[in-house]
Amino acid sequence: MWEINLIACLVFGSWLSLVKVSRSVPDYVSFIGNLPYSAREEDVANFFWQVGPVTSVRIVLDRDTGRPRGFGFCEFETEAAAEQAVGSMNHAEFMGRQLRVDRAISR
Repeated sequence: MWEINLIACLVFGSWLSLVKVSRSVPDYVSFIGNLPYSAREEDVANFFWQVGPVTSVRIVLDRDTGRPRGFGFCEFETEAAAEQAVGSMNHAEFMGRQLRVDRAISR
């Protein structure tokens, strides 16, 4: 999810390498909202595997408490699977809660 661009430049007769890091969200990542606090990443991956191969799942944790914040991101192997997740899994019931599924947007 991090895109790294390396740039080399000549400064005072010596080479320096500068690293430019920019956040980019691939087209095959979906935002998953209203997750149960008891949900594990494996649970989410198994649930979303119905629409296509899942590459990774990340449940966002509170910095101070380390507890889940109730949302996360699911990365799919293909853009088509991510689109299908948004189309068919939005408002689906998961572990007793109605999920909100949308395309992930970079900030």
